Amino acid sequence: MSTRITLDPITRIEGHLRIDVEVNGGKVSNAWSSAQMWRGIEVILKGRPPEDAWSFAQRFCGVCTTVHAISSIRSVEHALKVEVPLNAQYIRNIMIAQHSVQDHIVHFYHLSALDWVDIVSALKADPKKTAQVAQSISDWPGNSEKEFKAVQDKLKSFVAGGKLGIFASGYWGHPAMKLPPEVNLLAVAHYLKALDYQRKAAQAVAILGGKNPHVQNLVVGGVATAINMENLATLNMERLVYLKTLMEETRDFVQKVYYPDMLAIASAYKDWFKYGAGVTNYLAVPEFPEDTRNTKFALNGGIITAGNLAAMRPVKDHHDEYLINNVKESVAHAWYEGTSSLHPWEGETKPNYTDFKENEKYSWCKAPRLDGKPVQVGPPAQIFAAYAAGNPKVKKLVDSANSTIGIGMKDYHSTMGRLLARAQRAHLMADISLDNLDKLIANIASGDKVYANHTEIPKGEYRGVGFHEAPRGTLSHWIVIKNRKIENYQAVVPSTWNASPRDEKGALGPYEASLVGNPVAQADKPLEVLRTVHSFDPCIACAVHAIDPEGKEITKVKVL
Repeated sequence: MSTRITLDPITRIEGHLRIDVEVNGGKVSNAWSSAQMWRGIEVILKGRPPEDAWSFAQRFCGVCTTVHAISSIRSVEHALKVEVPLNAQYIRNIMIAQHSVQDHIVHFYHLSALDWVDIVSALKADPKKTAQVAQSISDWPGNSEKEFKAVQDKLKSFVAGGKLGIFASGYWGHPAMKLPPEVNLLAVAHYLKALDYQRKAAQAVAILGGKNPHVQNLVVGGVATAINMENLATLNMERLVYLKTLMEETRDFVQKVYYPDMLAIASAYKDWFKYGAGVTNYLAVPEFPEDTRNTKFALNGGIITAGNLAAMRPVKDHHDEYLINNVKESVAHAWYEGTSSLHPWEGETKPNYTDFKENEKYSWCKAPRLDGKPVQVGPPAQIFAAYAAGNPKVKKLVDSANSTIGIGMKDYHSTMGRLLARAQRAHLMADISLDNLDKLIANIASGDKVYANHTEIPKGEYRGVGFHEAPRGTLSHWIVIKNRKIENYQAVVPSTWNASPRDEKGALGPYEASLVGNPVAQADKPLEVLRTVHSFDPCIACAVHAIDPEGKEITKVKVL
């Protein structure tokens, strides 16, 4: 007899995702992914000026605002064939990379680590031994016995006061928690330190973007970040030096703390390279343009089918016709009118809520498909594409990690593989940030001060798509412009790809497929389900679409 478990909300950020699983014989036999809110920004954008779209579109989310702004502005530039000056590309690239660093730090320590780290166990640790463990894997200066003792004392004060604060909810003592007390204490200490370093990365974005979240410096054809080394109110040498300091500090934290911690946890939980593969079709678009027309990039993109890296189809640039022509979104099992599958330029947003019906409609997420197939997006896709393309930096980083842990590329099709690939992407993003800062300074020093190409919106009809490889995966904004107004606008976002419900053929989305076959030791504490879903970094605000208008409770089991 099967046991039905409902986890709602399962997300630790933007808590709008419900996961249902059936468990037979200690394993998941079926799963449903249900987004529980409706967005509607696409409807708000209709009839507005295209040059304003990026400002509205970044309200898709309260966290990943920068990524929607970038994707939106690129959609208009693609439609009108606008070139972007090199200075603007470098400034955008720094913002993109630093946002990724901030996002990946937050995901690892604050949104997923507590699925693997036992806070209560850390109370039993010997701080001196913890320091020895930490110093054996990294020369980061913060790994001292004094630091770990202070963190443990703080935890003890929480417990003595009967208040675990931010650590109050968790499956502490769960049999699937394997780390020794000293490693648990190390992870808790770095959890707290990570709060400081994710802030530094956000500061870097704000210096260039005017504020963060919701940057203010984009224009069609470039940025509004004025460049003048002699002016205190513009991007000048003092701001560039401050940026470099912030980015070097976050780079050191990512490469000397986050990455070694990830390798240690992956080594301790090697069995989790066996679970959570799910959909093994992958999509990544190239990112970090190095020319004015988005045709040359620092990181590769590609399409991988059935996990076959040897047959990877490169996505060379943002004008790839196969990719542009073969994206469709199905609403067969989503709370929208009809059962059609439409290309985003013809996409419709007509809500039709019918309650959770597992064999009919059960989610506000549409189901994007590439050439009719479900696709997984996210850091593994970009690592796979770059590795298969022979990117030397990616190959060196990945091969070293594989040797340290004792795994191969096939092991990345898994729950732990997604976490490891995200840490590798963070490692790369930290270096890319500084590389683009160097290029920006060199370009300015050469005499180029241009940061925007003035662009008027012409009469007529134009269609464009703005691709961006965001921290959670491939993001695309699709725009139809008619007589200087937005005729249609659709966003196909990473969490829509991964959290999608079944399509008209009954094919499961990536979250759903990744859960089938997973072990569940305790049905009332389904830690294993959390681990796999959290490995995708679920954030549903931009993927979905209104609270049950009657406000009735649909939760059966509350988890965390």
